This record gives sequence, structure tokens and C-alpha cells, in this order.
Amino acid sequence: MIFGLTRDTGRTEIVRAALEAACYQTADLLSAMTADGAAQPSALRVDGGMSANNWLMQFLADVLDVPVERPRSTETTALGAAMLAGLQAGIHQSLDELAKTWQLDRRFEPRMKNMERQGLLDGWAAALARVMD
Repeated sequence: MIFGLTRDTGRTEIVRAALEAACYQTADLLSAMTADGAAQPSALRVDGGMSANNWLMQFLADVLDVPVERPRSTETTALGAAMLAGLQAGIHQSLDELAKTWQLDRRFEPRMKNMERQGLLDGWAAALARVMD
């Protein structure tokens, strides 16, 4: 569901809403994980096509209040499968060896003020509540 549409709403606003929603959903997931006893991460490592969007990665870091790290190779799912196959075939010796191959492209540090972040998260929670009713 999309809230706040006006006659001036266009493609740009719809795309931004979808990207923001992905960040809010990630925040919800991290919140659920910490509620279940997981430690708050010191950083979040990302991959995939969306990670190429610098604006999105900065917004994610801001909403989560956690640094976001993007690797040089953003297709790490496929790379990881290949590396595990290499581990099984004896090409690689250990998971520690594989972990050392990860290389940072860019780290996005949270820059948003706490009041702004909380306002956005409260707005997201209110929108979810309206959809759930």
C-alpha cells in the first residue's frame, strides 16, 4: 500500500517509496532479531544489484543507525556458491581462507540525527498499523 499520493506523485516518488520500504523492512528484521536475543550488528554487509545505489545504501545506514559495507564484488551470492564448491573440491582449505577474500568497496556511515530517524520509523510503524487494521 502506498500512502500520501497526490496529483504531483510520479514515478520518482513511487520508486523512492519502494526503496525506503526495503530499508524499513530491514530495520524491522534487525529489530526482530535483536528482540530474539541476537546482538546488534557492528556493520551490515550488503550485496546484489540494489547495493550499487549509493543513495539507498546511505539511507539504509541512516535508518538502521549501523554502518553499511558494500563489497567490491556485489554478486557475492553466486561467488559464495562457487567458493563453497571450491572448498568441497579442495581448491580452498577453510572458511577462514574464503572470508579473507572479501574486499570493501565502500562503507556508508550513519549520518541521520536520532530524532529524524525515530520520526521516520514511527511513520513506518503507523503506516503498517493502518494496513494491518
